[in-house]
Amino acid sequence: MPVLKLKFKDVFQKDFVFHKGDSLTIGRLQENNICIENLAVSSHHAKVDAVGEGILLTDLKSKNGTFVNGTAITAHWLTAGDEVQIGKHVLVFEYLDGETPAGKPPAAMVQTMVMDAGAIRNLASDRGTPETPVQPEPPEKTGFLTFLSGGDGEFELTRKLTKIGKSTTSDIIVSGLTVGQTAATISRRPLGYYLSYVGGISRPKVNGEAVKDSVLLKDFDVITIGSNKMQFVYGKPSPV
Repeated sequence: MPVLKLKFKDVFQKDFVFHKGDSLTIGRLQENNICIENLAVSSHHAKVDAVGEGILLTDLKSKNGTFVNGTAITAHWLTAGDEVQIGKHVLVFEYLDGETPAGKPPAAMVQTMVMDAGAIRNLASDRGTPETPVQPEPPEKTGFLTFLSGGDGEFELTRKLTKIGKSTTSDIIVSGLTVGQTAATISRRPLGYYLSYVGGISRPKVNGEAVKDSVLLKDFDVITIGSNKMQFVYGKPSPV
């Protein structure tokens, strides 16, 4: 079973164990699953999702960046021994004693952004300035969905309304006994793309949270419908 070990100045503070299907948020606010109370850490800094056989770390457009083994990333599949630096804290990714690492993660889109790690680390100090609110992506940017599990391929969201379900007339076909014929729709609006629940026993989830009505999608959001998982991004996905 994978685990994240939080440490500060080489002193381990707490372990966070992953279970199948878990989605954990990391940030300064208490509402996060992993709370790091430091001004260098954004309110909602990053998230970690158990996707298929892999563990996906995603930076949530944090002010001071998320680093894996000294390199700033936007998204990264974690492997045993990886060290994730957030502010002045480090999360070490490992597996519990006696366990073997999971297999290779699904062959899906993951962007990695290489930056000047030294320059950005200098920003991560206790005298940080107030965060700038994250604004929705401009509507002229095209959104894409990429299957992480349950299917293959990527889909460019060019239509005003994209239907997702198990009906053969759906734009994106997903499977599952509890999935509706039209389970959800994604509509392109002036402020961005909105995912809406339509029907079926299984409500769609965004980052592990059930969608009651509609939700504005953000870069790297993970959408779950039944046993199917997809990731939403703005702009053309990059190869692994």
